[in-house]
Amino acid sequence: MSRGRQDGAVSDRLRRLGAAFEHAGYTVDGVRALLGPVAGGALARDEIVPALRATGGGSPLEALTRLFWLQVPVVSPAGGFADDLVAAGLAEASGGEVRALLRVEPLEAVAPEPGGGGHLGYVVSDLKVRPGGGAVRPDHVVGAGGASASLARLLVHSYPEPVDNALDLGTGCGVQALHLAGRARRVTATDVNPRALELAAASLALSGAEDAEFVEGPLLEPVAGRRFDLIVSNPPFVITPPDSGTRYVYRESGLPGDEFCRRLVVAARGHLNEGGHCRLLANWLQVKDVPWEERVGAWVEESGCDAWVVRRDVQDPAEYAELWLRDSCEVGTPEYRTRYEAWLDYFERHGVTGVGFGWIVLRRTDSARPVTRVEELRHAVGQPVGAYVDQILDGLTAAREFSTSCGQELFERRLRTAAGIVQEQIGPPGAEHPERILLRQDERLRRAAGVGTVEAALAGVCDGTLPLGRLLDAIAQLTDLDSEQVREHARAVLPELIADGFFELAPEP
Repeated sequence: MSRGRQDGAVSDRLRRLGAAFEHAGYTVDGVRALLGPVAGGALARDEIVPALRATGGGSPLEALTRLFWLQVPVVSPAGGFADDLVAAGLAEASGGEVRALLRVEPLEAVAPEPGGGGHLGYVVSDLKVRPGGGAVRPDHVVGAGGASASLARLLVHSYPEPVDNALDLGTGCGVQALHLAGRARRVTATDVNPRALELAAASLALSGAEDAEFVEGPLLEPVAGRRFDLIVSNPPFVITPPDSGTRYVYRESGLPGDEFCRRLVVAARGHLNEGGHCRLLANWLQVKDVPWEERVGAWVEESGCDAWVVRRDVQDPAEYAELWLRDSCEVGTPEYRTRYEAWLDYFERHGVTGVGFGWIVLRRTDSARPVTRVEELRHAVGQPVGAYVDQILDGLTAAREFSTSCGQELFERRLRTAAGIVQEQIGPPGAEHPERILLRQDERLRRAAGVGTVEAALAGVCDGTLPLGRLLDAIAQLTDLDSEQVREHARAVLPELIADGFFELAPEP
């Protein structure tokens, strides 16, 4: 069911408010500077007392931070725009005070490390429920968080122009729709929760962004028959037992186990234009005696797309249950132990040893042999990841193309060392030869690979101008090695180094 566009008068009022918020300095940088490291750190632990002490001066920025971030009443007029806050439905006024009805938090644009990308806009969500502050309602609309930030860094693309159309599946409060607003000419946002669609529309209006199309419904049903250049999703991936009590729409789909993520992966290709991407976060069950790589790998194989799956974290059943019981503020409630037991019983019945968390990237291809890679990356990687996703998939394609080259054809190929590669040599000081040679990436995925003399020498001379065979013959001559052995060694080790991003296939002259 389409939700259409927001009422024009309400939208205009929200846009004026957004401009006033920004003028007051109510941005991520502004709040961070106002709170300082001590109060900011305490707030990250859900302790607001230091932040209250840091925001008592009465300025517009302090009033907005108290009202929407700390969620405490402020004395009217709350920076001079109390009437607009009430008229827009963001707050209520009573007894000379203004109290927030919804949470409004500033959002940063995604940019390369180390700094942020500046102010992007505002997202509107339900008030944050802190421990001891009451129950989370089933249709609660959650605000921006760690998962939404991870997905935002994944949806950035390296194309010079915006894509034509993009889909934010499970938009929630509209975080990804807001990030997409400058990266797609048309944005469609879906959700099963009508309140989420209303708040997402408010987020875009408050941010002064172009309006999106908002459509209600599950999975890909609301966009049946349509195709997109980019699909992004922070889906309701939390895995809960079916008989565990209240279902929270923002995090749970109602489908068993990790079925929602599987269905989305399998169905995505039919909704992508050629070369289009689907990028999503996912949880998946890790089942006894079934390698997780095989289980999730079967999903992407069925998708028919080029695919890159990365596990960033894994939790045992108890850790997982505790995480989401804390998330819904059920710790310390009478139902806590019952809910905890239900989770553990469910995992035990299904042989679950853990739950993996990571991202899945799909790229539609019409090739009969899509490339796939399923791996674990626990270390810090270059951000934003989305800026080089195409290069990762292209590297997998190039590695397969290189490895299937026949005879002399392979040695006529031209390689170049990828940008950002450094060489490290490890051994006793003064030793004539190193014990170990490493090639290390100082950007992108920051991989390290132990290599031999031949690969290290190639990394120093590969610039795409000479055929591989001529370079290998020269290395053999310089190192007093047999030329054929050097060539066979290169044939064996180079595909993996290409797939890992240390070398690239250069264009033929």
